[in-house]
Amino acid sequence: MSERFRPPLLVIAAGGTGGHMFPAQALAELMLRRGWRVKLSTDARGARYTGGFPHSVEIEEVSSATFARGGLLSKLGVPFRVASGVLAMRRRFRRDRPDVVVGFGGYPSIPALGAARLMKLPRMIHEQNGVLGRVNSIFAPKVDIVACGTWPTELPEGAHGVHTGNPVRMAVKERAGAGYIVPGDYPMSILVIGGSQGARILSDVVPPAIAQLPMEVLANLRVSHQARDEDGERVTKFYAENGINADVQPFFTDIPALMSEAQLVISRSGASSVADISVIGRPAILIPYAVAAGDHQTVNAQALVDAGAAIRMPESQLSVESMAESIMAVLDHPEGALQMSQAALSVAKPDAAEELAMLVEGLAGIEYDQQEQEQ
Repeated sequence: MSERFRPPLLVIAAGGTGGHMFPAQALAELMLRRGWRVKLSTDARGARYTGGFPHSVEIEEVSSATFARGGLLSKLGVPFRVASGVLAMRRRFRRDRPDVVVGFGGYPSIPALGAARLMKLPRMIHEQNGVLGRVNSIFAPKVDIVACGTWPTELPEGAHGVHTGNPVRMAVKERAGAGYIVPGDYPMSILVIGGSQGARILSDVVPPAIAQLPMEVLANLRVSHQARDEDGERVTKFYAENGINADVQPFFTDIPALMSEAQLVISRSGASSVADISVIGRPAILIPYAVAAGDHQTVNAQALVDAGAAIRMPESQLSVESMAESIMAVLDHPEGALQMSQAALSVAKPDAAEELAMLVEGLAGIEYDQQEQEQ
């Protein structure tokens, strides 16, 4: 292919959690449909989340480093490993120059963003949470745009913020506003998702809380519960011993489908989970991760709580009894549950990926209307 007709290249850089990778996947899916080439730069941990990415996305594993893990000698070597990663990425960029680089947070995004800054390439970061992560806080004043998934987001001086919302994957968007079946005397389901960190407390509290529900509710109930590997066996055993129909998995590949079928979602308030809940439109009980940086999960939940779509339960107030009461507050009040589902939809931003795409094209000097006409 000649250089003249070569499609523009977007490099997406993201760290190894679903909170970073799912919105990155959403943007990748859309940019491919707009005729761009897309590369994903992540580490081995992030590569575990790439199964849902389109096959035409080129995955590049990079070496990065964090001060959060390892002993003293390991921490002393972090600046050298980071610098080595940035220089290696700059060599890659010289061979195949990106038109735009977008970082979604996490230490593995440092090499691509650092190289983009050295080469003065158009660059942007997307912050999913209401509080900037460590890496994004460093790069916020050094990029052209900070796209914010949660609003308001406190930004450092010199940063240019734009509220885009959090992009959701195509599998979620296809179920946007899916019809909600209110709780009743027929088969119902609860989805329990804990995210990549801190899910143990949900495995400790939710199963016994569900076991306390009235028998007429349990007879109709099916639970899909995401639990850590080390917790899976005991959670499965508990549900079975209490006669509760439950599917316990360390990772569900069909979360959008399970969520669209659920009468209630019990979840951490990670940014991607909150976005999925609002776009599909489901009542939720949200338990913010207590030690999240800057208490950002409490901030993430605020819009759903303010709209009346979610019950927020701080870990300090979480108990089997309070969880059981909150579950029944939804399942025993069908009209209220319906109002919660509609309230969730009222704060959704299902077109967040499209807004991000327009920002990317603007940075590349491609007019949005012209791009639409060319496809």
